[in-house]
Amino acid sequence: MEADEYQRLALTTLNPALKGKDVLINGVMGLCGESGEAIDLVKKHLAQGHPLDREKLAKELGDVAWYLAETAHAIGYSLSEIMQMNIDKLRSRYPEGFDAEKSLRREKE
Repeated sequence: MEADEYQRLALTTLNPALKGKDVLINGVMGLCGESGEAIDLVKKHLAQGHPLDREKLAKELGDVAWYLAETAHAIGYSLSEIMQMNIDKLRSRYPEGFDAEKSLRREKE
């Protein structure tokens, strides 16, 4: 599935009562909440000895994707535009691929 197709399909389940800034607020709050659920699964695995429930984590990542699609929509972007902007930023930052030294220097700037 392509990113923009996913966004189009995901938005068919957007609450039609939400308008304008409420879509943005719901999207960003949802990103935070679902990311928290994902890290909780990893925390339980790493710190409490639980087996990593990969399927549940994958479903949480799907929820993150849904809220990402909603938030992008709220600010007038397609997911493919968001993804391309991110790749452009990363290529500018690390034109030869990730470099730990460049990353350390970046932290000090």
